[in-house]
Amino acid sequence: MPATAFRLAAAVLLLLAAQGAAHAAASDDRADERQRLMQTVAAQMRESGSATGRPALSERVTTALRQVPRHAFVPEDQRLYAYVNRPLPIGHGQTISQPYIVALMTELAQPQPDHKVLEVGTGSGYQAAVMARLVRTVYSMEIIEPLGLAARERLQTLGYRNVEVRLGDGYHGWEEHAPYDAILVTAAASHIPPPLIRQLKPGGRMVIPVGAAFLVQQLMLVEKNADGTVSTRQILPVAFVPLTGGGR
Repeated sequence: MPATAFRLAAAVLLLLAAQGAAHAAASDDRADERQRLMQTVAAQMRESGSATGRPALSERVTTALRQVPRHAFVPEDQRLYAYVNRPLPIGHGQTISQPYIVALMTELAQPQPDHKVLEVGTGSGYQAAVMARLVRTVYSMEIIEPLGLAARERLQTLGYRNVEVRLGDGYHGWEEHAPYDAILVTAAASHIPPPLIRQLKPGGRMVIPVGAAFLVQQLMLVEKNADGTVSTRQILPVAFVPLTGGGR
C-alpha cells in the first residue's frame, strides 16, 4: 500500500474508533448515577431482607436493572431524577415505580428465560423492559390509552421485541396468552382479581399490591400450587396508585 493511502486508511480507522468511543460514552453517560442507584438498591434489599426473604438481588436481575436506561422511561422534566431511588410522575396521575420496588417485584416473580409473564399496568414501560431482559415474552396491559401507546412505541424504539402492549382493563387479564408463569400488577387493587388467579399457571407466582387507594397497601406474593390451590404471603407495606377498571 502506498504511504499516502496507508496514512489515509489509518486516519479513517482512528476516526471510526473515536466515533465508536464517543457513541459508547454518550449511550452510557450516566453510568456513575446508575452505579450509585444499584448500590442504593442493594443496601435497601439487605435492610428489608428479613421481611421480604430476598436480602440480595440475583445476578440476572442486577444485570437487567443496570442495563435498562431508566431516563428513557420518564418525562423530560424528570430525567434529572431518573437514577434516584424513588417513584416519579409520568403523567395522567400515574408514576414509574421506585427502582427498589421494581427490583423486589422482579425477584419475587422468580423469572426464568423460558417464562411468559403478564404485567398489569404498563405505565411508561420500565418494569416491562426490566422483565423482558429476563424472560421469553412479556404481555403488558395499560388502561390509559396515551400511556399505553407511548410505552408501546418507546419499547419498540429501544429494541424490546419480546414485549407486547395491549390497551385494556388489566383486571380481567389477557386470556388469549394464558396461562402465565408469573404475573406482576403495578397498581394497587382492593383484592386479588380472580381472573388473574385463573390465568396463573400452576407453580406460578403473582406479585400484587393490595389495599385501599392512596393509603398504605401490602405487597402480596400469590403462589398457585400444583393442585390449583392458592397461598398468599404479605411481603411489606407499599404505596401504589390505584388499579382502575374492574379492580376499583
